[in-house]
Amino acid sequence: MSIQPANRISEVKEYYFSKKLREIDEMRQQGMQIINLGIGNPDRPPHPEVLEELNKASSAKGNHGYQSYIGIPELRNAFSEWYKTYFQIDLDPAKEILPLMGSKEGIMHISMAFLNKGDQVLVPNPGYPTYASVSNLVEAEMVTYDLEEELNWQPDFDKLEKMDLSKVKLMWVNYPNMPTGANATLELFEKLVAFGKKHDILICNDNPYSFILNDNPLSIFRIEGAKDICIELNSLSKSHNMAGWRVGMIAANPDFVQYILRVKSNMDSGMFKPLQLAAVKALSLDKSWYAEVNKEYYERRELVWEIMDMLDCKYDKTQSGMFIWAKIPEQTESAEKLSDIILNDAHVFITPGSIFGKQGERYIRISLCSTQAVLKESIEKIKNSLVLK
Repeated sequence: MSIQPANRISEVKEYYFSKKLREIDEMRQQGMQIINLGIGNPDRPPHPEVLEELNKASSAKGNHGYQSYIGIPELRNAFSEWYKTYFQIDLDPAKEILPLMGSKEGIMHISMAFLNKGDQVLVPNPGYPTYASVSNLVEAEMVTYDLEEELNWQPDFDKLEKMDLSKVKLMWVNYPNMPTGANATLELFEKLVAFGKKHDILICNDNPYSFILNDNPLSIFRIEGAKDICIELNSLSKSHNMAGWRVGMIAANPDFVQYILRVKSNMDSGMFKPLQLAAVKALSLDKSWYAEVNKEYYERRELVWEIMDMLDCKYDKTQSGMFIWAKIPEQTESAEKLSDIILNDAHVFITPGSIFGKQGERYIRISLCSTQAVLKESIEKIKNSLVLK
């Protein structure tokens, strides 16, 4: 065939979970009952009042047309109040908040708004694979920085300072961290803001896990002067069980918001108004909602710990987020090998940490997004497979 794809496609591989889901689907077609504990896809519904608002707004005349690229005022105001209530941050809803059709999409918007071909981007290792793939798509040069368990999965600033940072324009950070579950501290955010200002590097904090198994949500904007050099992404996907709804946001200073809006306004035609009104309702929920969500995750976490114990893995019980990250035994060849063995022998899929970067090669990750009944079934399947071996 004479028509070839753009060069950037050669630098971007198919998302790991896309390939793995195909493999799992093929196994299921062969009659195997496969349990997938790999993906962080909230399995419980949003609050009933959120669903009621969506139904009501969807039935109202006039709510089905194109919407503003900057979101309705009610949604921007709701995000502002949410940040004030839970993060103790003041954000101007008219100038410092930009609603998004998902924060993953925001990673692309930011990259397109700030990165030229050849600019360098600091990407965490281990880290969310989308940071790397989007950097490749915009033809920026990805420069990884290692996160170490010994430093609680925080950047080693001494090592960063020894790097050639002259071409680095943007740095991705993600706390509470995915995949490791490590929490941020104000001290860490202070260091990141100072680092960004010293080297003129835009610091982008991806912050969708603040409310999952975490009693102390933090924003990088708690640090004085952070708005000069930082952008923060947030989302309702995990915190409100609304992953498929694709409702997120960017918080930044007015200039940054306008740069990003120039990209976004050429890529979508506004978010469905009933979704926005339902998101307003979700953002207005009180602390009892988060307590209810976390009660279930606490109970599921106990069962995932049981799986990790069976596999003789080591893990930190203070992790936040909807995954458990654990180190595999020394005698185990690799995380990918362990994952394949469990999939083939027990018909349970868990994620090898290697997909998040070289620093994850000795780790596995299990999602908390399965019911307790499914997790108990997984325990039995894995236990039986270990007995047979």
